[in-house]
Amino acid sequence: MSYLQPSTKPDAQARGPIRRAMAASAIGNATEWFDYGIYSYGLTYISAALFPGSTAQATLFALATFAISFLVRPLGGLFWGPLGDRLGRKHVLALTIIIMSVATLLVGLLPSYGSIGLWAPAALVALRMIQGFSTGGEYGGAATFMAEYAPDDKRGFCGSFLEFGTLAGFSLGALLMLGCSVLLGNDAMHAWGWRLPFLVAAPLGLIGLYLRSKMEDTPVFRECAEASEREHHAGVPLGELFARYWKPLLQLGGLVVALNVVNYVLLAYMPTFMKKELGMSDNLSLLLPLIGMLSMMVLLPFAGALSDRIGRKKVWWLSLAGIFVAAVPMFTLMSHGIAGALIGLGVLGLLYVPQLASISAMFPAMFPTQARYAGMAIAYNISTSIFGGTAPMVTDWLIGRTGSTLVPAYYMMGACAVGAIALLFVTETVGCSLRGRDIPGAKAVSGTRREDAGVERLPEHRHA
Repeated sequence: MSYLQPSTKPDAQARGPIRRAMAASAIGNATEWFDYGIYSYGLTYISAALFPGSTAQATLFALATFAISFLVRPLGGLFWGPLGDRLGRKHVLALTIIIMSVATLLVGLLPSYGSIGLWAPAALVALRMIQGFSTGGEYGGAATFMAEYAPDDKRGFCGSFLEFGTLAGFSLGALLMLGCSVLLGNDAMHAWGWRLPFLVAAPLGLIGLYLRSKMEDTPVFRECAEASEREHHAGVPLGELFARYWKPLLQLGGLVVALNVVNYVLLAYMPTFMKKELGMSDNLSLLLPLIGMLSMMVLLPFAGALSDRIGRKKVWWLSLAGIFVAAVPMFTLMSHGIAGALIGLGVLGLLYVPQLASISAMFPAMFPTQARYAGMAIAYNISTSIFGGTAPMVTDWLIGRTGSTLVPAYYMMGACAVGAIALLFVTETVGCSLRGRDIPGAKAVSGTRREDAGVERLPEHRHA
């Protein structure tokens, strides 16, 4: 079958499942990033409550604990990804959202270091590892679920709402932590107030579970599963995954270096950076990044729709080049007061939006149906664990060693260079169908043999 079939616009009856799929995917991503939001914005209080040592030492320990959860994510990808390709996207996503929300809830119930000593940070590390393990299957599955439900010609627009959920969850966590800080005051926040936002994770998880349990699995997966039953194919074993799809695995991993270094520096580390390095107050250092995130949310659907018109690679080139050029000037501007910080953060956030808006459409299309969940989950999480979750800790340590507040800018520039190298070798898949057992867009590359795409030729299968 052709991968460049003309896409038909969904009728009113078909739009219902698409919208429900968008909501079911986005709520899980929002739950994941809600945890990152409350942890990042409550770092000062969490480190003081659960870790020993001076404020600087406790903060570094808390940042290291944030990074530890990411080291477990590849294991989650290795476990949940192949399971999602065998059993279906829906069942795995229902499990991951419950595990994630329960672990977040339990963080808010942990006794303090003053009560149980070293058991407090040890328990936090254990819960963060559980969160990392579940998250290893969450994003890859949610993006796959969203992409396989979306119409081919609107996959960028529909996929942008998954990232809308990312920023919505992070912003909700940040708003809750900021609101508690303003209403309760510093003493109450250190004593018990920081725990309140963590308790919201339970209802978020239940809403996500309800939405996902009411959905059928994606039509693309159901077609592939029916063919697999007839022809005795069941997903792709891990050995074959790495042997057949090593090129898209490496390409996606390189793109994620750029994506997540920028992401975690701008979103997760910025409150700590503004307080420690720029000398801003607690509330102001929380408020300015929040304003930037809310602005980014408004622009995401427009950037996603733009990627449907001009292609994923073009919007990525715009984002990578823009951040590379603007990083140093914008971080320099941030050190010149509140207005400079707001402008600098706003410009970098604006340049990051085209990249963020298109990944949920771009990344799943780099793999065929029978290896999509596993390929994306494994490549995404290995790269994220090394370069994403560690970005706040590495940046903070490098600033301490060099004394330069431009370290985050240089780190982002290096990551964008890695992403640009990977992007050179990525196939454009805008408008391509995700159906079938070949990599989308592979047949459209004229004069390119399948072996050149990093894939062994598989038998053709026709689907209803």
